[in-house]
Amino acid sequence: MTYKASLSHEAAQCGTLCSDKTLYAGVTSDLDERLYQHHEGFFPGYTHTRQPLTLLWNSEEMDIQDAIVREKQLKGWSKAKKLAFIRGGIPALINLSTAYRDKGK
Repeated sequence: MTYKASLSHEAAQCGTLCSDKTLYAGVTSDLDERLYQHHEGFFPGYTHTRQPLTLLWNSEEMDIQDAIVREKQLKGWSKAKKLAFIRGGIPALINLSTAYRDKGK
């Protein structure tokens, strides 16, 4: 299956809460269609066994390549950092972004 985003140069990011309380980040050019596909089990990957999903946030549309770069960045973050980002907690996000070795200096 191909993403509509491959035909378009714009996409949005989305973040969902899975039934096991984990967070999932993705990129799509059609949010409603993408959520429908996840709920109907079209994707045998991460979210397939973690239904139902709850949409927590979605971004404004951006260039597809930028969206993919940010998605990969988000997937590397801790759950606490992702939640701070979703909630808009910039001070918490900055604190969680500080390298462990630099804390307390």
